[in-house]
Amino acid sequence: MEEATAYLRDGVLSHLEKLEAHARKLALKQEETQRQQENLARLRARIQELRLQRDELQTKVNLQQVGLIKQEGTTSSNVEPIQAAEIRGQALLKWKVENVKAMLQAFHLTGLSGKLTKQGVCFCISTAYEGTYLDSYYLDLLIQQPVQIRHHSVPIFIPLEQIAKKYLQTNIKCFLAMLSDHLNAYAGRKYQADQLQDHYSAFLEGTLQRNSLHNVLFFNYDVETESKTFPFRAKLVYGDLTRSLPTEATITCKAGDVSDSLVEKTAAHSNLFRHMALHKAFDSFKRAAESLDQTA
Repeated sequence: MEEATAYLRDGVLSHLEKLEAHARKLALKQEETQRQQENLARLRARIQELRLQRDELQTKVNLQQVGLIKQEGTTSSNVEPIQAAEIRGQALLKWKVENVKAMLQAFHLTGLSGKLTKQGVCFCISTAYEGTYLDSYYLDLLIQQPVQIRHHSVPIFIPLEQIAKKYLQTNIKCFLAMLSDHLNAYAGRKYQADQLQDHYSAFLEGTLQRNSLHNVLFFNYDVETESKTFPFRAKLVYGDLTRSLPTEATITCKAGDVSDSLVEKTAAHSNLFRHMALHKAFDSFKRAAESLDQTA
C-alpha cells in the first residue's frame, strides 16, 4: 500500500513538473511573439519617420523657393518682407499640421489616436493586455514652440514629466511611444493583479498587497506537494516600468523544515512568475491541484 501511495505521489509530482515545463515553454514562446510584434511596430514607425523627413525636406525646398522669388525676376517692391514672412509662417504651419496627421496615421495601429484642435492636437492612448481592452488616457498638446502639455488624464505616478523633459521638445514620436509603453505596462500589471485577486483568491492567504504603480506585489499562497500543504510567500518587483512581467520574483516557504524538493519548487515558481502572466501562473497551479484531486 505504501509503495502504491509513493508511486502515485511521484506520478503526480512528475505530472506537475511536466505542466510547469510546458508553461515555461509557452511563456518563452509568448515572449518571443511579443518581441517580434514590437520589432514590427518599430519598423513601421521608422518607415513613417522617413516619410516625415521626406516631407520636411520638401517643405524646406518650398521655403527656399519663397526666398528666391527675387531671383526669378520679381522685384523687392512686389514682395514685401512682411508678406514673405507670412508665407514662410503659413508654410511652416502647414508642415506642422501634416506632421501631426502623419503621426496619427503611424500610431493608429498601436492604440494611439487623436484629433487636431485649434491650439494643437488631442491624443488618446488606449491600453490593452493580451487582447483585452483596458483603460484610455488623454493628452492635449499645444503645438507651438516650445510644445506644451495643456491637459492630461495620465495617472500621477506615471513619470510623465521626466518623459516629457527628455523627448517632448526633440522627438514627439518618441515621447508618445515611451508614454504608451509606460501606460500599457502599468495597465498590464494592474490587470494581472486584479485577475489574481478576483479569480484565484482560493490560493491566497490574506489579501494581495500592491502599491499604486503595481510594480511591487506581496502575497501569500498555499502549495500542495508531498501530500501536504505548504505556505509560500512571494515578492514580485517590476524593475522595468515599461514591462508587465517582473524582473525579480522572490519565493520563500514559511514552513519550518524545508526539503530539497520544496527548494526546487520555490525556484521553479520564481522562474514561472518572471516569464508568465501572474494569473496564468496560478492557472497552472489550479490545473495541478485538480489533477491531484482526480488521482486521490
